[in-house]
Amino acid sequence: MAILKLAGFLRPSRNQLLHKRLPGEGVRDSIWQHAINTLAAGKLTGRVFAPYSVFKGKAALSAEPRLPTFSKLDSGGVKLNRRGVIMLTFWPSVGERKYDWEKRQLFALSATEVGSLISIGTRDSCEFFHDPSMLSSNAGQVRKSLSFKPNADGSGYFVSLSVVNNNLKTNDRFTVPVTTAEFAVMRTAFSFALPHIMGWDRFTNQPSESISQSPSKVVPQLMETEWDR
Repeated sequence: MAILKLAGFLRPSRNQLLHKRLPGEGVRDSIWQHAINTLAAGKLTGRVFAPYSVFKGKAALSAEPRLPTFSKLDSGGVKLNRRGVIMLTFWPSVGERKYDWEKRQLFALSATEVGSLISIGTRDSCEFFHDPSMLSSNAGQVRKSLSFKPNADGSGYFVSLSVVNNNLKTNDRFTVPVTTAEFAVMRTAFSFALPHIMGWDRFTNQPSESISQSPSKVVPQLMETEWDR
């Protein structure tokens, strides 16, 4: 009995183990916290939280797939409503190993942009521009520019996001250096996710519950789009 009590004392609690999995001290990631609270409560929702994050001195970068949405047809089939993306999230550092999640900015990579990114070489660069009001009278009010530029020594890339919002009079810029190994993880993960964000995996798999899921059952943060920021 004494041995069992000692083992229970030495064994860390589930909450302690979950706390150690937080992606960086001081990061107020509400999505990740929601997953931790759900697990700690012993509830399984079937939704997976698995962003790939890179934390550096001045900013952090996170990437995760956002799957497409579908609607049911009278014939019993399903139709693509909205294509998926690879959502990149940037947020600034506010101290040593501390980051301000409230000041995050988003950039949604389309399937074609993912293709451009995973095809660049160690000496190549690529840049993407987004404007939600392009071809309208409000063009240029909010502009986002994302670039991947190689280091001079070929050891990785500088990933930079610039967000100019003339409506709010703000100009945010984030730069996260990623190593060759970190970029290799991103390239492999993006390649794996590509057919899924296109919806092509539905040809061989049953439609997910998200097809018939009502908005009230969706975690609000997962519905966040690039232009919410």
